[in-house]
Amino acid sequence: MRKQLLIILILVSTGLSANAQEQVYEFRTYELDYFKSADVLHNYLEKALIPALNRQGVKNVGVFEETSNTLPKKIYLLIPYKSIVAFQSSGDVLLKDEQYLKDAAPYLKADPDSMPYDRINTDLIRSSKGFPNLVKPTDDLNLFELRIYDSYNEDALRRKVKMFDDHEFDIFAEVGMSMVFFGANVAGDKLPALTYLLAFGDMKERDEEWAKFVAHPEWKRILGLEEYANAMNEITRIFLRPLSYSQL
Repeated sequence: MRKQLLIILILVSTGLSANAQEQVYEFRTYELDYFKSADVLHNYLEKALIPALNRQGVKNVGVFEETSNTLPKKIYLLIPYKSIVAFQSSGDVLLKDEQYLKDAAPYLKADPDSMPYDRINTDLIRSSKGFPNLVKPTDDLNLFELRIYDSYNEDALRRKVKMFDDHEFDIFAEVGMSMVFFGANVAGDKLPALTYLLAFGDMKERDEEWAKFVAHPEWKRILGLEEYANAMNEITRIFLRPLSYSQL
């Protein structure tokens, strides 16, 4: 009986440890007004929000803009939380952080006409067992490729995530691709979908590594597996560059 109890405790402990490894990513998009300065937002992110998140133990907060000059211009904010509990409590912790409230005052008390955006769009993304934690790329990798894969229903998304977990991450590693984060979207306006981020030195390097990926024999093999048929039906691809105060 004691032996059985010990086994159960070990299994529970292992399960909790596995769950603790799963990160949650808050991915915000600020759509900017062409006729307004974004300085108040940049100052808030750089001098108030990101330092406060760091004090909470949230590291490697990424801030990006698109490499192209498309309009409306957007700012992308990636916040990697250690768990869903850390995400849920973060807002309350900010309100108790006196240093944050002081640093954020120019933004929080600004008049409506000063805001350079109308709304913030947020996607919540849960990491998978195959890539449970964000990996900060080396400093020489300054071109980021954001990829969003839409699936036609929840089971198709499950199968596409499994395809990554069981096969694709290994291929990425073999061809030298630098993965930053990966996960399935659990809230937002892009459901069902998965989102991931890659980092490259430049576009030439990016094209060479993708060419190696699509030519890889394991990729060609899994493409023909019935298990993954129709798992993904649309790809959104956005090229990003980090802002000067980004931690990625």
